[in-house]
Amino acid sequence: MKFSAMKFGVGQPVRRREDVRFLTGAGRYIDDHAPEGLLHGYVLRAAAAHARIAVSGVKAARAAPGVAALYVAGDVAERLAPLESSAPLPGFAPVRQPHLAEGVVRHVGQPIAFIVAETLAAARDAAEMIAVDYEDLPVVVSARAALEPGAPVLHEAAAGNLAYSWEAGDAAATEAAFAAAAHVVREHVVNQRLVVTSMETRGLVIRFDAGTERWEGWVGSQGAHSMRNGIARSLRVEPARLRIHAPDIGGGFGMKIMQHPEYALAALAAQDTGRPVKWIGDRSESFLSDAQARDLDTVIEGAFDAEGRLLAIRSESVSNLGAYHSTMGPAIHTIFSGGLTGGVYRTPAIHVRVKGALTNTAPTDAYRGAGRPEVIHCTERLMEKAAREMGVDPVALRRLNLLTPAEMPHKAPGGLVFDSLDPARLIDAALEAADWGGFEDRAAEAASRGAVRGRAAIYYMERTGGGPDENAEVSIGEDGGVLVKIGTQSTGQGHETTWGQVLVDALGLDIGSISLAPGDSDALPLGGGTGGSRSTIMATRVLRNAADEIIRLTLPDAAEELEVSPADVEFLPEEGAFAIAGTDRRASLLSVVKKRGGVSAMGVVGDREPSFPNGCHAAEVEIDLETGRLTLARYTMADDFGVIINPLLAGGQAQGGVAQGVGQALLEGAVYDPETGQPLTASFMDYAIPRADDLPALEPRFIEIPCLTNPYGVKGGGESGTVAGIPAATLAAHDALLRAGGRPIEGPFSPWRVWEALRG
Repeated sequence: MKFSAMKFGVGQPVRRREDVRFLTGAGRYIDDHAPEGLLHGYVLRAAAAHARIAVSGVKAARAAPGVAALYVAGDVAERLAPLESSAPLPGFAPVRQPHLAEGVVRHVGQPIAFIVAETLAAARDAAEMIAVDYEDLPVVVSARAALEPGAPVLHEAAAGNLAYSWEAGDAAATEAAFAAAAHVVREHVVNQRLVVTSMETRGLVIRFDAGTERWEGWVGSQGAHSMRNGIARSLRVEPARLRIHAPDIGGGFGMKIMQHPEYALAALAAQDTGRPVKWIGDRSESFLSDAQARDLDTVIEGAFDAEGRLLAIRSESVSNLGAYHSTMGPAIHTIFSGGLTGGVYRTPAIHVRVKGALTNTAPTDAYRGAGRPEVIHCTERLMEKAAREMGVDPVALRRLNLLTPAEMPHKAPGGLVFDSLDPARLIDAALEAADWGGFEDRAAEAASRGAVRGRAAIYYMERTGGGPDENAEVSIGEDGGVLVKIGTQSTGQGHETTWGQVLVDALGLDIGSISLAPGDSDALPLGGGTGGSRSTIMATRVLRNAADEIIRLTLPDAAEELEVSPADVEFLPEEGAFAIAGTDRRASLLSVVKKRGGVSAMGVVGDREPSFPNGCHAAEVEIDLETGRLTLARYTMADDFGVIINPLLAGGQAQGGVAQGVGQALLEGAVYDPETGQPLTASFMDYAIPRADDLPALEPRFIEIPCLTNPYGVKGGGESGTVAGIPAATLAAHDALLRAGGRPIEGPFSPWRVWEALRG
């Protein structure tokens, strides 16, 4: 598709229009909603990781000053359906999570009671009147340990704590390739558990209208429709009985798609009290109860021929699901990512086995990349180790095995079809920008200061886009104002600006006239929400479809104004006007819309075609040999996100993704005490996330290779930096350790752990 060069159209670096609102304090987040008569909810949470519990003092707590409602397990067991996974994974153990613990708690932070009162302080005071007696049970927090014979069993429905056993690929072909291989390489990779530390914690405000028997809620959610459906299921009612709004959201990263117990509890309390209820999690609750991330332990092996060509990859992984199935938890390391093993390397055969384990930890689910960062991390670790063991240059080994444009389209062993890529261009761009050839000089300078420098260049790929279905409605009023309603929700990506650019390009509108409505499940028949880097892929298409429908609807009116047959009229988007073909006679779209009293059109997309952003990232780290302190000294990106709608905002997404990937590699790690199951990283005093001074300058660099699976050629890049950042930073750290005579370790690379690794 050819784009115009309009100032605010597709391809232009338009600054975010919504930033003025955010920077002047006009944003409307969940805690900004305070309807009249508001009550406040508070959750009493488990202090033990695995125990039988006896709860007392409930009657006194209900009578405490200001308390409007109080719930324990027996009050909601029949009224609320337990939470369960909606992942389309067959054969997993039917483990369901009660909204409030029923006789047994299985992780620290699990809700035991929900108290609603006139003030949050009153709710907290009442919670302190409730006594919980714990009869401790054996604890297991490691996924591999949970599957060992004799491990403490969490659920009768999951024998041996096995939640599922899944595999993909061709086992026979893979084994044959290994039997014929000249080199077999084996690597053990741990993607440690992470806490999703979004700036705005989870929360909602919800009320019940007894007259209509409907709930209306404002939820910190990445998808108003999916949140509506999930809460409705818990309440055992039809989704039509809920209206869910998704206002400004301060970060999501996947976690805010998922169902959590507090949402339906607050809805039930609103119904029972007849008053709106607000629950906002504090930061401590977030560390204990939000769906956590990653936690995948993998042994990956590669078979290579004598020249270093990949013949096959096989892997065996254990995924730590936590104490219960979260919404999409069982799918993350299986159907969402298992088939991506091998990335865009030419891999004739793969065979992947994954087991899901239940442990006494918070449930895990999707987090920026949803399994793809883990799989690509494993693949890149394998390629780097193969190069070292075979004594070849790691970049050269990657070049040898990467697919080429001449091989497109290419069906990978995992079933994915790659349609467009050119890895050689991306590698060349990254290494040139990284001054790859000047590394040894920088390493020598570091050595003169008592430091060792290490480097790595990796090649990543991501799968983005696809379903679920998406809708949009574009309305142009008589006054020329444009309102967009769409099923994707912005959690900081800049949708108001980007979607405006699409309509500028399609209809020639003034971007200042375009407004984006907040998420609202009543506004559209359905909406797919924001996740899996699908928003740009799906939104550009539904908006374009709606724009085409507006042109179709208004063309007869334009023909009437121009006094010709509709067949003689064409639309010129760069002018925002209809024209008699071959003449200079015009009728502007807005004048036509004004005469007809406004126009509104829907856009719908229902297919599930994915796309595959990819690229080369290079990292350099420096380790102080005396203290073990590791610094990320340089980081270079070269990304293929397909056609870029807004390079400024795409660059911001690339930078943010790298920050989170580097965060996992170098700094972050959720740790549980193996004996007690107590979280040892339950605050920012113990859990490190990247700060500005932890990162070097991150300059986005795009090589635009349009994909063929959508009209705009966009690939979606919101998660790609996370996929690339983990192996790039990790392997650079390994290179530095090896150069210093130390041993590679798993992240995070804290000074103490690095200091120990330097000493073998």
